[in-house]
Amino acid sequence: MLEKLLAAHTAGKLKFFGDFGPLADRQAFVTFLAPLKKTRWFVYSKRPFAGPKSVLAYLSRYTHRVAISNRRLIKADADNVTFKWKDYRAEGRERFKTMTLATGEFIRRFLMHVLPKGLHRIRHYGLFANGNRAENLARIRALLKAISNAQPDRNDPPQDDADQTTRETLGPCPCCGGHRSIIEIFEQAHKARAPPSGAFRINTA
Repeated sequence: MLEKLLAAHTAGKLKFFGDFGPLADRQAFVTFLAPLKKTRWFVYSKRPFAGPKSVLAYLSRYTHRVAISNRRLIKADADNVTFKWKDYRAEGRERFKTMTLATGEFIRRFLMHVLPKGLHRIRHYGLFANGNRAENLARIRALLKAISNAQPDRNDPPQDDADQTTRETLGPCPCCGGHRSIIEIFEQAHKARAPPSGAFRINTA
């Protein structure tokens, strides 16, 4: 990891702000990393005190929401941005506080919550996942066309003219534009019965 950081610094991919501005110098950055090379790093993890639900509640704030909602913004101009924030270390009314930041600093902190290009907050899987949707749909349409053009099995019962006419008049799918065809027709299991005699009475008075 330290080698990757040094390579990124050499390539000019790292930016430093505030008190860390001097680390833009290569020698200062190398000196800063030197003590870290002597440390033996281990991944430390343990069960959350409040259980898995508390972890999911925390992560849900970032997977389904933006970094800050409009209702938390109190005041904004060219110089400063004032917003509400919640201090989870405090209790009662003292938990809800306000903060004012310079506009540039506010934008920098906001962009820290924006994921790089190619990463998704929630990973979608399946045929309609955004990452491979176009390729999957093209493959599905090609396979469906191959199936529709296939010769019918000799054991299949012959189709009458009405079924063939229905197939031709279906038209393309309104969602994907692909070819539609009837795979199977289900017969009605129970026919509606007429109401018993005398069940209804019409009042003409």
